[in-house]
Amino acid sequence: MNARRLRALVLLMGVVAMARPVYASDSAFDILRAERNISATAGGAMTPGKEECPSGPPGRPLQLSEAVERSLCNNPKTRKAWADVKAQAAAVGVARSAYLPTISGDVDGVYEHSVTEIKSHPRQTSVYTAPVRSANASLNWLLYDFGAREATLRNANALLEAARFTQDATLQSVFASTAKDYYAAQAALGALTATQDVERMTRDSMIAAKDRADKGVAPISDALQAQTQHEEAVLNLTKARGDAQTALGTLASDMDLNPDTPLEIPTVAKGNGPSEKIFGQNLAQLIEVVRNKHPSVRAAQAEYEAALAKVAQTRAQGFPSISLVGKYSHSDQPESQEQGSKAYPATSQDASIGVQVSIPLFEGFGRYYKIHQAKAEAEKQLDTLDDAQRQAALDMWSSYHALTTATQNVANSSNLLDIAQQAWEAARHRYDAGVTGILELLNTQTALANAKQRRVQALADWNNARVDLASKLGRLDAADLEQKAVNPPPTPQEHPSR
Repeated sequence: MNARRLRALVLLMGVVAMARPVYASDSAFDILRAERNISATAGGAMTPGKEECPSGPPGRPLQLSEAVERSLCNNPKTRKAWADVKAQAAAVGVARSAYLPTISGDVDGVYEHSVTEIKSHPRQTSVYTAPVRSANASLNWLLYDFGAREATLRNANALLEAARFTQDATLQSVFASTAKDYYAAQAALGALTATQDVERMTRDSMIAAKDRADKGVAPISDALQAQTQHEEAVLNLTKARGDAQTALGTLASDMDLNPDTPLEIPTVAKGNGPSEKIFGQNLAQLIEVVRNKHPSVRAAQAEYEAALAKVAQTRAQGFPSISLVGKYSHSDQPESQEQGSKAYPATSQDASIGVQVSIPLFEGFGRYYKIHQAKAEAEKQLDTLDDAQRQAALDMWSSYHALTTATQNVANSSNLLDIAQQAWEAARHRYDAGVTGILELLNTQTALANAKQRRVQALADWNNARVDLASKLGRLDAADLEQKAVNPPPTPQEHPSR
């Protein structure tokens, strides 16, 4: 290659290199295809087709689907996981760029004023004033490095996979947490309604007992007992109002809203509850699934693979590397034949190309310890993987049995409410007829109040348990927002032994 062609090549590569910052400022310019498949929002795959996060005031009433979507998109935890994915995708781009040449250049333009004064020979004094320009470009292309770049790329890809699985696990966690807080808010509002009903019933009983006592039909102790129960109902009502506001504030915070944001939550429908039992896999199969497929486990597996690649990368960095290097320079610095003589305009060019071999001869034994450090990090990541598998299996086991318990309690709470309602109505009729005293009426009122609260809580617990189990299985998605989409596990007698 002659000097003219080399000069043209280096100048062309220099123009491309100088234009690169313009392209790099455009997020759509992903020439190394490292930032593909990054979701448009922090909601990731759980909010497909969403190009921006929900904004404005929440719906009235606020449905669970909207609450979950807002949390997945706006919660700081999901935004952080999303940012980690974007950062690691960029790191993959950096690792891929190591296979391309690097080009650097500089251009200097100065106005030179040079005076050479020889006092003993004034005629030889020279003065030169002119602009001087120079340009330099250099090329470096790493050709072979004993697998260091390959190991670096494997490490970056594995960490990107870990970041993606961590994002999935975070979305699962935030989804389940939001659903839990939503159902908790429903339960708190349901408890508030039940407590208001109790306060109304005890007030009516107090008035009736006072009227009977005033007429001499019942002792004054009946009126005092009824008044005592009413005051207790008022205390419970005050507490229920506070619990409801706390639950609503927690749900608003999940959606990254201020806790004082007004929320309207629909009540728990009476028909909400377990449907038919079509839970297909047994417990042993589910444990095996989560030990291998849960996002948190797969993230730990990817981090372990990244640590192994880091060992290979650290070892390869201690080997020689071979690079293609080139250089071109151009200058119009004036030249003079001898000291004190007149300077004349001139141009100079310099071009070179060759192969450079870099051999690390001695690093103060640092490479040995860096390799051992990388191996220790890999061992730690292997232990982290084992712990993630253990925790995933335990979480699934606990959620499985929590759903079983919640399923049974839904039926139990329904029976309890029916019986308590019948007992209170019977006691009220007996009291109105003068057959029984106030104590029986008050006892049945208390039992009915407790039954109503347990019914609301049982429904909320079941809804929360089914979503929590789907989260622990790593299968939580938009379908789980519908009651009919998630079914309870088999009854305890169908469980295999541990």
